[in-house]
Amino acid sequence: MQFLWSPVLWLLALLPLLIVAYVWLQTRRNKYALRYASLSLVKPALDTRAKWRRYLPPALFFLALAVMLVALARPVALVRTPKQAGVIILALDSSLSMRAEDMQPNRFEAARTAARSFIEKRGEGAEIGIVAFAGNAAIVQMPTTNQRELYAAINTLFLQRGTAIGEGILASLDAIALSDQDLGASISSTPAPQAAPTLAPVPPGTYIPAIVILLTDGQNRNGIDPLKAAQMASERGVRVYTVGIGSREGGVIPGGFGGFGGGRSFRQELDEDTLRAIADETDGEYLYAANAAELEKVYNNLGLDIVLRLEKTELTAWFTAAAALLLFSAVALSLVWNKLN
Repeated sequence: MQFLWSPVLWLLALLPLLIVAYVWLQTRRNKYALRYASLSLVKPALDTRAKWRRYLPPALFFLALAVMLVALARPVALVRTPKQAGVIILALDSSLSMRAEDMQPNRFEAARTAARSFIEKRGEGAEIGIVAFAGNAAIVQMPTTNQRELYAAINTLFLQRGTAIGEGILASLDAIALSDQDLGASISSTPAPQAAPTLAPVPPGTYIPAIVILLTDGQNRNGIDPLKAAQMASERGVRVYTVGIGSREGGVIPGGFGGFGGGRSFRQELDEDTLRAIADETDGEYLYAANAAELEKVYNNLGLDIVLRLEKTELTAWFTAAAALLLFSAVALSLVWNKLN
């Protein structure tokens, strides 16, 4: 439990002094009362069965006072609540290996088509961002609900050399951080790209409503280790779904004049072990698509709707109600028992 106005709690230190003062006054009062009381009053005064009745109302009063001080400190509890996935980042591999034609017309176009279909089916209310990664990574489109902007961002993607899966994860975290203040500072604002976020780790099993869907067809060749980046995502409560595409045995990539491979065709293999490890680290899921139809199905069947978010819930009203109930009980018992006596 946390407190928004914690200095008030120092007043609780005065309660023991008040209790001691009350006990001293009661003892002194009883001493003088017995000195001048008639013998007919001495026996009831010494009856131990009535003592708890005499001390219960004051005890309830002091307890009510303590609870009221806690209420004034504005207690806050961290509660795990289910939330709709608020931000979804589509991290797309834009390396030259995406030219492989084992998907029609090629992996890159199949990925872009599946991404467009995903955006369309999520509807206008979904906040989606686009990240592209090859030798490095970049935020192509900040999270938005504007589908036209998302389609335009996908249309601007182009192929480059290299594959930096880890950098794609970091860029995705940056996009989420810049759009959601609850996530904390973006990683790019830290002194070094590999520096761990200063944000305190979230409890295991707790995730913010932000998800990364990372699609790639190959192996990491540049930038930060993907597993290190996945650890950063896990610490920030971001789940990463990884999607592997293309032939598991490896696809033949056209080299092209002056392109990657020195103008010659080459074979690119899918590193499924790393993609599974990324998903496991972040409590996401690894999915594989061998062709364009499977890829579109994978995107549309991802269970992204519900995540657990750690939210602050102020408990002041509950503590105030408890204090009022205790105070009412103390007054009521005192009045009733005084009448009986």
